[in-house]
Formats: sequence, C-alpha cells, structure tokens
Amino acid sequence: MLTGSPMLTRRWVKTLPHLVDTLLLVSALGLVGWSHQYPGRFPWLTAKVLALVAYIVLGSVALKYGPSLWLRAVALLAALGVFAYIVSVAMTRNPFPFVAS
Repeated sequence: MLTGSPMLTRRWVKTLPHLVDTLLLVSALGLVGWSHQYPGRFPWLTAKVLALVAYIVLGSVALKYGPSLWLRAVALLAALGVFAYIVSVAMTRNPFPFVAS
C-alpha cells in the first residue's frame, strides 16, 4: 500500500479486505441481536459499533480510496488508533476508556 507493492494488483488482495470488513460488521450486528444489548441502550456498545464503521471507512481510504500517499498513511494510522479504541472499549465497557473515571 505505502510502498507500491505489485502484490496489490492481485485479485484476492483486492477482495479480502471487503470480506473481512463484511464479516466484522455482520458478526457485530449478530452479537448485538443475540445478546439483546442494543446500541443506544448501552453507550459503550454504541461507541464500539460506530468505531467499527469508522475503522472500515478509514481502512478503505488507506487501502484504495485515498488520493495521495500522505492521506493513505494518515488514514492507516487513524485506523490503527480506532482499532486500539475498539479493543479498549471492549475490555472496559466504557465509551471513554482513556479518561480516568
């Protein structure tokens, strides 16, 4: 992605991120329905689902839709930060895990 690898032209490399994103979103929504913990009722779950959508959008910008290398690099770093946020929210069940409570 950032180095212009010829591997990026392979079909499976172009398809796999979409499959992973779809699986993440479907599993998140499936777990929400299965556990009866709906976004809106539980602030931490709302934050986690919204962060997942942001992660997918940032990943798309980083991998494909970023018009410049600089923007792709920024989107990559932002996606990694959002991923860390998702993990911390999942562990603490707090929508503001980096703020002392």
